[in-house]
Amino acid sequence: MGDGFAERVGAADWDAVTGELDEYGCALLPPLLTPRECADLAALYEDVSRFRSTIDMARYRFGRGRYRYFAEPFPEPVRRLREELYPRLLPIARDWYVRLGRQPEWPDTLAEWLDVCHRAGQRRPTPILLRYGPGDWNALHRDLYGDRVFPLQVVLNLDEPGRDHTGGEFLLVEQRPRAQSRGTATSIPQGRGLVFTTRDRPVRSARGWSASPVRHGVSAVRSGRRHTLGLVFHDAT
Repeated sequence: MGDGFAERVGAADWDAVTGELDEYGCALLPPLLTPRECADLAALYEDVSRFRSTIDMARYRFGRGRYRYFAEPFPEPVRRLREELYPRLLPIARDWYVRLGRQPEWPDTLAEWLDVCHRAGQRRPTPILLRYGPGDWNALHRDLYGDRVFPLQVVLNLDEPGRDHTGGEFLLVEQRPRAQSRGTATSIPQGRGLVFTTRDRPVRSARGWSASPVRHGVSAVRSGRRHTLGLVFHDAT
């Protein structure tokens, strides 16, 4: 199974992914999970023993719906996809920070980077399983969790748009330098990932490169049920 995940991640056209991230702040990846794997992960939502906490979004005015943070040990697809995606995203992250005049702080492996997070007091795992029903939505936000931040993250749709749910598009809103905000909406096919900006990203400006703040969310689900897997590459305080 491990080799299968490596092959799926490696099948992406990473030059094209890099180009789309530079242009739009997000990019679709090829299928990373099979329909069976998607169904198995979505079914875990009912097993509260697999999670460290559950968040009611309406209670905190985050939107409407609930999400749950996985406890360790993670399901195999969650563990393996994080391990395989991190080194593919790392060159993009380092290049972005160099453009912005920042010092990249991420080591070569996810394990080393998570050790940096843990020594900084960010010890709580952040892989997340979200469930949306009719009328549920997610407010625009950033998944930061502490001072140690990896600038890219990945979300995977575990259901099929148009069949299992309508609505529920992934939203990305970017505040460009001295300009109005720009929005991008993406319908993510089942099993595919969308890599996107965690906090900000470099965009060209009159002075060279500027950091463009980015937030993400989910539009209202009109019907059905939508499950998504979120993979963040830093842990939480």
